[in-house]
Amino acid sequence: MPSKSSKILFREASRYIPGGVNSPVRAFRSVDSTPIFIERAAGSRIYDVEGREYVDYVSSWGPMILGHSHPAVVRAIQKAAARGTSYGAPTELETEMAKLIVDAFPSMDMVRMVSSGTEAAMTAIRLARGYTGREKIIKFEGCYHGHADSLLVKVGSGVATLGIPGSPGVPRSLAELTITLPYNDIEAVVSAVEQHKDGLACVIVEPVAGNMGVVPPRKGFLETLRKITRRHGILLIFDEVITGFRLTYGGFQNISGIEPDLTCLGKIIGGGLPVGAFGGKKAIMEKLAPSGPVYQAGTLSGNPVAMSAGLATLNILKKNAKAYLRLDRRTVLLCDELQRLFDHKKIPVRINRCGSMFTLFFTKDDVFDFTSAAKSDTSLYAHYFRKMLANKIYLAPSQFEAAFLSFAHRDEDIEKTLHACEKAIRTLAKIS
Repeated sequence: MPSKSSKILFREASRYIPGGVNSPVRAFRSVDSTPIFIERAAGSRIYDVEGREYVDYVSSWGPMILGHSHPAVVRAIQKAAARGTSYGAPTELETEMAKLIVDAFPSMDMVRMVSSGTEAAMTAIRLARGYTGREKIIKFEGCYHGHADSLLVKVGSGVATLGIPGSPGVPRSLAELTITLPYNDIEAVVSAVEQHKDGLACVIVEPVAGNMGVVPPRKGFLETLRKITRRHGILLIFDEVITGFRLTYGGFQNISGIEPDLTCLGKIIGGGLPVGAFGGKKAIMEKLAPSGPVYQAGTLSGNPVAMSAGLATLNILKKNAKAYLRLDRRTVLLCDELQRLFDHKKIPVRINRCGSMFTLFFTKDDVFDFTSAAKSDTSLYAHYFRKMLANKIYLAPSQFEAAFLSFAHRDEDIEKTLHACEKAIRTLAKIS
């Protein structure tokens, strides 16, 4: 029997950690619940400290595409750790990883390893400013690129979950350099670029938004971004921290055929360990120190354990590239059946999907930007979340997040999920 419950552990954590968690959305506040503390995970399942087993659709927020504790990844981590966990010096592993990434992304000639997606986006913007000699940036409402000061303006997921507009502690002078536009709004992009073109260093965007829930780009949106930025010498940055190696072997840019100037990566390339990267053409990347004057450094950048886990993951994905199609089909099946269940009970839900990532929005309207996503009934989502959790299905504790399937999810996981949804909908129908 477990010695402590999640509630007891959360009370204890709250004495020593702000809010009891080390990342805000984990607090379960928006779903009016108490976080469950996880003891272990394997395949498509996670297990809490009280011994309960759940089908996991959070997937550590995306990177566990092979499933939890994949044997090849675990072996790679163990072997690397036995040789030393950090050297603060170059290793051949870093070059092997760089080769794999450059090979998978036609837009990249060179790549720099960092330790998180936040660090990748922050440094890509610094590089864009250093390369262009300009200071302003454009980002989009609901897109989250980490918690660097310049980027905490009208962001998605965690900030939206907590119901706050941005963050105290961000200097006004930095916020004023960030122009925020509605996602998928081509006219707003054209107008803003024409107005600020001489001062714009870059436009940063999630090519498929995943931090206000899943919101795919409308036809012509990314194409317009590429055309107008190129015309005015503005760098286009794709934040593929979530979508990189999640939708195909490579990024969404490989699917869309639109090449950005810089790309940010994270999540999957560390096999579940802390890692990030950004890359682009040689002329831009060589502006980074020590080749150029734009400074970036990190003791744990390219550390051997994360590189080993990432190499194991990417090599499996590369050898099984066709498996993405099967994963897509399984996700389509799940989403179609979920939609059917809600439609049958006349509960308004819109399911947005791209590849193996999807979001159920509790709204009757299409969701194509942050304003439309924000119309979702978050109290109804919270009720749905709690009922699914009670039926051993682990979803994101926020309306404004993505759900993820992995290669480890099987037919029985889908069946269990649909059965749990049927039970949850019975109670939703009484209160909606």
